[in-house]
Amino acid sequence: MPVTPFHFGPGAVLHALAPKHISFLAYCSANVLIDIESLYNLINRREPVHAFFHTYVGATLVIVGTFALFVALRWFANRYWLPNPFDWRRLTMRQVGVGAALGAYSHVLLDSVMHSDIRPLAPVSIDNVLLGIISLSALHWWCIALGIVGLAGVGARRLIAGSKSAA
Repeated sequence: MPVTPFHFGPGAVLHALAPKHISFLAYCSANVLIDIESLYNLINRREPVHAFFHTYVGATLVIVGTFALFVALRWFANRYWLPNPFDWRRLTMRQVGVGAALGAYSHVLLDSVMHSDIRPLAPVSIDNVLLGIISLSALHWWCIALGIVGLAGVGARRLIAGSKSAA
């Protein structure tokens, strides 16, 4: 399924561990941008469903695209009004770049474990050595567990920050 929320679990825990260095919004944006290709291919019944952007070369272009989109939106927001959900305007370029890179590369990594049509190392190799390295259910449960841990970490950080500002 394209744009699966399972990909967001690892991003949540990474953001919880290093919120000043990793943008969760950029992480999720890169994941969604990669899966636009899969959605397009599914709608148009094209094979393989997981094609160019599900390679590390393609994911690198998605990182550049995510970064460029952020820069363009920031430029636009400085001239015109744009909503600021998740306080995205305060994100640094480094946070966006790291978040986008982790999101794009982890997407290819996770999908490599579960989809037989992925060739993550193309054009260098057509092999997918990660396919089936763990079961699909185990992969999903790990992503869910990481998401819960990440949400708990972010929540705990906010509680601690709130209690310090109240004191």
